[in-house]
Amino acid sequence: MGPTIHDVARVANTSKSTVSRYLNGQKVKKDTQEALEKAISSLNYHRNENARRLVMSRTNTIGIVVDNISNIFYSGIIRGIEAVANKKGYNCIFYSGTSNSKQEASFLHLLYEGHVDGIILLSFQKRDQKDLEQMMEVPYPLALIGDHGELDGLFSVDIDNASGVSDLVTYLYGLGHRRVAYISGPAHMGPIKYRLKGLHETMNELQMECRPEWIVSSDWTNQGGYEAMKELLKQEGFTAVIASSDETAIGALRAIQESGIQVPDQLSIVGFDDITLSSWVSPKLTTVRQPLQEVGIKAAEGLFAQIEGTEEVDCTAHLYKPTLIIRQSCTTL
Repeated sequence: MGPTIHDVARVANTSKSTVSRYLNGQKVKKDTQEALEKAISSLNYHRNENARRLVMSRTNTIGIVVDNISNIFYSGIIRGIEAVANKKGYNCIFYSGTSNSKQEASFLHLLYEGHVDGIILLSFQKRDQKDLEQMMEVPYPLALIGDHGELDGLFSVDIDNASGVSDLVTYLYGLGHRRVAYISGPAHMGPIKYRLKGLHETMNELQMECRPEWIVSSDWTNQGGYEAMKELLKQEGFTAVIASSDETAIGALRAIQESGIQVPDQLSIVGFDDITLSSWVSPKLTTVRQPLQEVGIKAAEGLFAQIEGTEEVDCTAHLYKPTLIIRQSCTTL
C-alpha cells in the first residue's frame, strides 16, 4: 500500500486536516506549505482520486462523444473544449460513435451511471428527431454541437451555415454575378439544409436567377466535387459556382481547368470551410472560415454552467457566423 495522508502529516509534522486543506487548494502558512511539499515529494505521495470523487460526488471528468474522431474539422472544436476544461481542472474522455457503431443517444448512460459529470455530443450529421427528444429529457448537464433539430430546450452550438452561404452569394452579386450555380453536399449532413436555405433566400432577395439544373449534389470529397462540376459543365449560362465545402470546390476547380476554362477570368468559384489547402491551390480559393474553436469554447462554457449551477443557462441554439475570406478565385464582370 502506498503512502497515505497520515504519512504526509507525520513527516511534515502537521495535522491531517491541514494536509487535506492544502491538497484541496486552500491556503496554509508558507513554512507549512514548504514542509508539506517536501513530505509529498519524499514519500512520492499521490492522493486517492477515486475516494475524493466519492466524497465530492463528482468525477471531475466530462465526456465528448464524436461521430468521427478522424474528422479534421473537429480538432479546432476539441481545442476549444479542452481549453475550458483545463481551466476548470477537469479531464476530457473521448468516445467515438463511429468505431463503436453506436447512436449518440446510447452514450447517455454515462451520465445516468455517474461515469462523467457532463457530456458534449459533437456531430455535423443530421440528428434523428426521436434522439433529440430523448436528449431533452436528460436531467444531467448536456451540450450539443451541430444539428439541434430546431428544438428549444437543448443547449446547442453550431455554425450559422445559412449566413455563410448568404455572404458568398452577396459577395458574388457585388462583383456583378447574377447567374450562380451551386454544388450541394450529402443529404445526411446537418448543414446542408441551412446552406441551401441561405442560397435560396439571398438569391431571391437579390432577384438573381436560380435554375434547378444549376444545383447538383456531391459527397463533399475532391472526387465528388470533380464529378459534380463535370455535370454542371454540361449546362450553360452561369458565371460563378458556389461549392458547399472547400474539398468539393477544389475538385470542381480541377474539372473546370481540365475543360480549358480559365478561373477566374471565365468562371468564378468559391468554397466553404477555409481548409488549409484552399490557400495553396491555384488560384487561391475564396471561401468562408468557420470559427470552430469558438464553437468548442461556447459548448464547454454552457456545459460547465450546467455542472456548476451558478448561472441560468440559455437552452437555445447559439450560432456562430463564418467569416468571408477573399482570395483570387473570383473576378468582376
